Amino acid sequence: MLRDERVIGCVSTWTEETYSSRMFRQVEFLLEELEMGLGEVDLFAAASGPGSFTGLRVGLAAIKGWAEVYGGPVTGISALEAIAEESRSGPGVLVPTFDARRGEVYFGVYRRGASEISNLVLEGEHSVATPVDFLNGLRERMGSEPFTIVTPTPEVLLAALEVGQSSGQATRVEVVPNILAPAVGLLAARRARNGLTGDALSLEADYVRRTDAELKWKAL
Repeated sequence: MLRDERVIGCVSTWTEETYSSRMFRQVEFLLEELEMGLGEVDLFAAASGPGSFTGLRVGLAAIKGWAEVYGGPVTGISALEAIAEESRSGPGVLVPTFDARRGEVYFGVYRRGASEISNLVLEGEHSVATPVDFLNGLRERMGSEPFTIVTPTPEVLLAALEVGQSSGQATRVEVVPNILAPAVGLLAARRARNGLTGDALSLEADYVRRTDAELKWKAL
């Protein structure tokens, strides 16, 4: 929860309980702590992907429902952009990435300070690849231009990074927290300030890759 661009409350837990079952309980707790109601919220925001298919659907469905009931605008924020926002590196190229499961990572390439509207501008599209393919493709793409990989899950890159370091290709990696809600809220507030919000019907998820069900269906 933010007031203007200042975080006034955040709840995050790491348990075996699914996100979809604990999210609404945590929202209720946070609202009680802040002595607020959903009707007082001026903007609803959620991570729009990539990420867990179920988690994304639940989060987006929730803010769509609240927006319909309470009449507020909504916006979806990329999880990768939120990771890049957590970086403390200076101007330049940031490459947010995190564990996509199945032996792959999600990633995107952002340039900081390239727009008056947003502090982070996506170059190209969000993608998914194995850690080795990700690093090889990134080094080829960037050439001699410096960049920083920003990630809350560095362990999935370790083996691939060690291969590159053994060949003399050092890569800067910045580890950030895996709690994205404050960054999502901050980015949403900036978009709202520039009139970049929408309604429930316009909000879509960015899955990047197909679901397991789609992959199995294609294989038949």
